[in-house]
Amino acid sequence: MKEQFEQYDVGDFFDEAFPKGGGSVRPTYRETADFFANLTDERMRTSLRSLERTFLKQGVTFTVYSDGQGTERIFPFDPFPRIIPAEEWAVIEQGLRQRIQALNLFLKDIYSERRILKEKVIPEELIKTSKHNRAEFAGVKLPHDTYIHICGTDLIRDGEGRYCVLEDNGRCPSGVSYMLENRLAMKRTFPDLYRKLNVERVADYPLELLKTLHAVSPRQQDAPVCVLLTPGQYNSAYFEHTFLAQQMGIEIVEGRDLLVENERVYMHTTKGLVQVDVIYRRIDDDFLDPRFFRRDSILGVPDLMRAYRAGNVTLVNAVGTGVADDKATYAYVPEMIRFYLSEEPVLPNIETYLGSRPDELAYMLEKMDQLVVKAVDEAGGYGMLIGPASTKAEVEEFRAKVKSNPRGFIAQPVISLSRHPTFCDGTLEGRHIDLRPFVLTGKETVVIPGGLTRVALRKGSLVVNSSQGGGSKDTWVLRAAPLAET
Repeated sequence: MKEQFEQYDVGDFFDEAFPKGGGSVRPTYRETADFFANLTDERMRTSLRSLERTFLKQGVTFTVYSDGQGTERIFPFDPFPRIIPAEEWAVIEQGLRQRIQALNLFLKDIYSERRILKEKVIPEELIKTSKHNRAEFAGVKLPHDTYIHICGTDLIRDGEGRYCVLEDNGRCPSGVSYMLENRLAMKRTFPDLYRKLNVERVADYPLELLKTLHAVSPRQQDAPVCVLLTPGQYNSAYFEHTFLAQQMGIEIVEGRDLLVENERVYMHTTKGLVQVDVIYRRIDDDFLDPRFFRRDSILGVPDLMRAYRAGNVTLVNAVGTGVADDKATYAYVPEMIRFYLSEEPVLPNIETYLGSRPDELAYMLEKMDQLVVKAVDEAGGYGMLIGPASTKAEVEEFRAKVKSNPRGFIAQPVISLSRHPTFCDGTLEGRHIDLRPFVLTGKETVVIPGGLTRVALRKGSLVVNSSQGGGSKDTWVLRAAPLAET
């Protein structure tokens, strides 16, 4: 493998492991690069087969809907870990804590006093026209005023290596099970390297998540009854649903397993009905209650919203959090931080143009072949145009969509995501990556030291989503060195 490291091409990108212009590996990666460089080709092939068997045995899969068949696949994994030094992580954690605090204050505000709208920091029309705005839930009191209990904020590094926020996932963020399984696989396959680097733990996530669920229970008893509500086995993230329920030791349920009586939610069990205090829902708002939202939903629980409004059950995440998930709202998060916290953002946004602003719309339409254009309410890499990588016909088709619904689109400059050494068909090549750390908020906020590093496995691609051919890496946050004794 040593020859492959010597021939590695950094290219004109910020590379996590190697500086531009060649030279030695970055200090953070020195031991890891030496470890892989000194592996024989046979040992590497054996390790890769071992990793694949581990994921097969554990059933670490996801479902691809875009192929028209709902194909279930093993989540692609690369063994070269992404490494983040302690001092770098400290800044990331500070920025994530700041951001989730501002987002929760924002959601509480728009569903109560609406100060940020009255003072015209954010246009009221932007909130009114958000697909996920749930104005009918204004005034509902939530435990600890927490709306987003689980957040997956996507971070990228630009051409200079600066961490920036790409988007916030505050409805039903997924991917944490892959973070946990990646870590287990790496510890089993490369135990010596893992122990040598003194890596922060991520295995406490299920326990921290359960603590978060308990903290927001409306009945503060010794053992609140928590359940995970899934759409069922055909959902793309069903592996994660079952994995997390098992790890937390709570029941995984479908809508038919629950019922509402006297504005309280009950679960069918072999011993009769048991009252449920907290529902970790992996179902979008629209499908939660067929008597309140979509009448054709067979996934939800009739009258669930009556129990929710009465304060007898907590939903994680809360109804209406999608307003903060809206890609147009994202553009205003720095203003939220300044408005609610009187601070400057620690982690900056990507420059963003809104179709709802006439001057920015004109720029979007004119420069569409040079921009990344996104639908504000899509996810998973869908509803997106990467202008420089698209045909003229694709650009024109998207231009027509934006003209017909300006509010529904934003645009951003093409950012050269940082790259990372990745093993691709037996060779070491640079591939673009991002990072999704996970933040839990109940009574307190916990930032898990690491996250899911997603990899665009297709050469030259900037799209890291698994549904679009992406994979993942384990993310190793190094522990801070102890202070020397004086």
